[in-house]
Amino acid sequence: MSFRPLHDRVVVRRVGSDEKTAGGIIIPDTAQEKPSEGQVVSVGSGGRTEDGKEIAMDVKAGDRVLFGKWSGTEVTIDGEELLIMKESDIMGVIEAKKKSKKAA
Repeated sequence: MSFRPLHDRVVVRRVGSDEKTAGGIIIPDTAQEKPSEGQVVSVGSGGRTEDGKEIAMDVKAGDRVLFGKWSGTEVTIDGEELLIMKESDIMGVIEAKKKSKKAA
């Protein structure tokens, strides 16, 4: 089954968190804080202004994003836990650092 969100909504898959602390202590699943980082699975077509003009989405499928701790609605689609949230709940896109070439 595929799922396409409507308007300015985004489907996000949470990115797994570390199960150990820096000191090596293993944290049980029940005590782990849910990460507020995820990967965009799919996006809607965009919002609309009051006069009907479409507002393009800033995020796209595959983007790695940060969102608020209590953002979105948790849903299960095809046995996978996902979040559906408005694009405005996303704080930003995490971009990979570009490797610089060393001058020889």
